[in-house]
Formats: sequence, C-alpha cells, structure tokens
Amino acid sequence: MSDTQIFDPEGRAIPFAVEGDGPVSLVLIPERGLDGNPLGVVSHYLAEEAGFHIVRIGVDPEAADAVASTLAVIDHVGLERTWIGGHGAGGTLARRIAAAHSDRLNGLLLLGVEDVDVALAPVIPVLIIQGADDDVTPPSAGETLQATAPERASVKTLPGTGHLFPMMEPVETAVIIEEYLDWD
Repeated sequence: MSDTQIFDPEGRAIPFAVEGDGPVSLVLIPERGLDGNPLGVVSHYLAEEAGFHIVRIGVDPEAADAVASTLAVIDHVGLERTWIGGHGAGGTLARRIAAAHSDRLNGLLLLGVEDVDVALAPVIPVLIIQGADDDVTPPSAGETLQATAPERASVKTLPGTGHLFPMMEPVETAVIIEEYLDWD
C-alpha cells in the first residue's frame, strides 16, 4: 500500500495516496467518518492486480470546499481525465464533481447511493455497486438513480453485505470495478 501524502493548496491540508501507474485512472473518496484507510484494500487490488492508477483522496465529502479540494489534488497528480467514485457521502461528492466537470471524467463509480436528489452528470457511464442489506444507503436508492439513466448506468448488488461492503468484501468489490472499468 502507498504512503499518504499531504497536498496543501491555500492552507487546506488534503491527504491523498497514489497507487499504480496503469492506463485506467480512478479517484476514490471514502465515506465520511471512517478512520484509517477504508478503501485501501480495494485500491491496492485495483493497482496491483488490475494495473490501474488509483488516487485516494481523504477530503471531507461534506466540507464547503470539498469539490475544489478534490479537483486541486487531481490537478496536482496530473490527471487530465479520470474515473471518479466514492463510498456513501464520498460518492455524493463524486456526483457533484461529475455534474460540474463531466468534461474531465471518463465515468462515475458509486459505492452505495446516499442521496438520490443529486443528479447524474450527462453522458458519462455510471457504475453503482451496493450491499444488498445496506440500511444506510439502501439498494432502492441505487435502483432509483439507475432508472434516471438506464442506458448508461449499471447496478451491481453484493448479496449478504451491508453499508461497509467495500471494507468487508474488498476483493469482490474491486473485481466488479475492474471488470466494468477495464473496457474504458
């Protein structure tokens, strides 16, 4: 696993980590309030086994400057176009970024859908992965969001898993991501 670095634009200390250097890049934003490295195993698998270029950004998804902070790190690491995704509130932040900056993105990855009121960005593909027994971001939210763009949004549900499925079933989560993004 890679070491966490700090990028400090305009006095905002933003932790991030970079793994892998493959042709498919993916920015991952964790759920709010999860300590440690909640998407680390998913990230490591995608970097080592799938050959992806992964950037994990530890921004607070609900901070007023979360969009600007995330874009600052993306620029800092030199990504012109990338997939972006997140878990729970991190996915909601990714959707906000995609809605405003879809020209910089190859697609959107949502690990549980927190808020169906945030619209999907036009044009880009969307992968929604959810836990079948998730009571924080229920599967019905993912299905509702997918129905708004059925031609470009796909839903995959992991049976027997709750909200923390990316931590409890990281390899299964990563394999779904790899299979979907690898065509990009």
